[in-house]
Amino acid sequence: MDNYEYTELLKNTSIKMANITDVIEPEKINKRLAEIIELENDQEFWNDAANAAVVQKEKTQLQRKLDKYLVAKNALDDALELYEMAKEESDEDSIELLYADAPSLQDSIRNMEISVLLSGETDANNAILSIHPGAGGTESQDWASMLLRMYKRFAERRGFSVEVLDYQSGEEAGIKDATILIKGENAYGYLKVENGIHRLVRISPFDSNAKRHTSFSSVMVSPEVDDDINIVIEDKDIRVDTYRSSGAGGQHVNKTESAIRLTHIATGVVVQCQNDRSQHKNKATAMKMLKSRLYELELEQQQAEKDGVAKSEIGWGHQIRSYVMQPYQQIKDSRSNEAYSNVTAILDGDIDEMIEGVLIAQNKQ
Repeated sequence: MDNYEYTELLKNTSIKMANITDVIEPEKINKRLAEIIELENDQEFWNDAANAAVVQKEKTQLQRKLDKYLVAKNALDDALELYEMAKEESDEDSIELLYADAPSLQDSIRNMEISVLLSGETDANNAILSIHPGAGGTESQDWASMLLRMYKRFAERRGFSVEVLDYQSGEEAGIKDATILIKGENAYGYLKVENGIHRLVRISPFDSNAKRHTSFSSVMVSPEVDDDINIVIEDKDIRVDTYRSSGAGGQHVNKTESAIRLTHIATGVVVQCQNDRSQHKNKATAMKMLKSRLYELELEQQQAEKDGVAKSEIGWGHQIRSYVMQPYQQIKDSRSNEAYSNVTAILDGDIDEMIEGVLIAQNKQ
C-alpha cells in the first residue's frame, strides 16, 4: 500500500464514519442515557419492575452501541492524526505501521457499519429459527439437519444460547422439522437474512451409484416478540393438536401427549413445541412462536408488496443461496452476488462474513 492508496482508504473510511454518525446520533444517545440515569435515581422508578426492566434493557443496548461507535471513531481519528504527523516529519516507520494497521481500521469501521444496519425495531431481539426440508425425502432431510448444525455452531461462535423448541427426526436420517430459539444481542438482526430457500448440490451419501443430487430446505426466521407487541390471536383462530414428544431434540421423550401443534387457520401457519413435560408450558411457548411468526409474516407481506414479488416455493429457482460441494466447492448468495470457497468452515457455522455481505448489499438497494 502506498501513500495514495492509504489516503484514499482514510478518505473513504471518513465518509463511512460520517454516515454512521448521522445514523447513530451519539448526542441523542448521550442525552437519553442521562435521562435514564436520572430515572434510576428516583425510587418510584424501581417500584414498577416491568417498566424498569424495559428501560434497563434500553440502557444496555444504547451503551453498547455508543461504546462500539466510540471505538471506531477514536481509531479513525487517531489514524488521521498520526498519518498527518508522520507525513509532515517524513517518518517512514510510523507510516509503515499505519499501513499495517489499515486492515484493523477497516474491520472496526465495517463492524460499526453492520451495527448501524442492525438498528431495526426488532433486530436486537432473540430469533426463532425453523428449518423445513423440501421434496426429496432422506436427502433433503439430511440437508436440513446440516443447516440446523450450521446455525447452532454459528450461535456457539457468537456466544449465543440455543434452546430446542421442536425437533422431528427423519425416518432414516436428518430431520423432518426443527425449531430453535437463539438468544443473544442482535440474533434476529443477523439471522433474518437467512429467511428463504437453501439449495445443496453434492454426491449423495445415500446413493449407492454416487450420483449428484440437488436438495432444498427452507429456513424461516422470526423475532421473538415482546409482550408489548400487540398481536391478538383468539381461540377460534387456531386449531390445537397434541402429540407425544419424540426425537433427539426433545428434552423429555414420554408417553403423555405433552407436545403441542398450533395451526393458524387464516394463514395456514403451523408451529410446534415439545421442549417441556408440561402441555400447558408447551402451549404457552407455541403461542409465542405463533405470534412471532405472524409478526414476521406481516413484515414479509409488506416487503413483498413493496417489491412486487410472490412467496417462494421450496424448490428450483427460488433459492437465496446455493451450496455446491461437487463437482467444485463454492457457496454463492444470490442477494449479495458474492461467492465463497470455504464451504467446510461455513457449514461449521462461520457465516458472519456471508451474512454481513447480504446486509450491506440489501442496504445499497
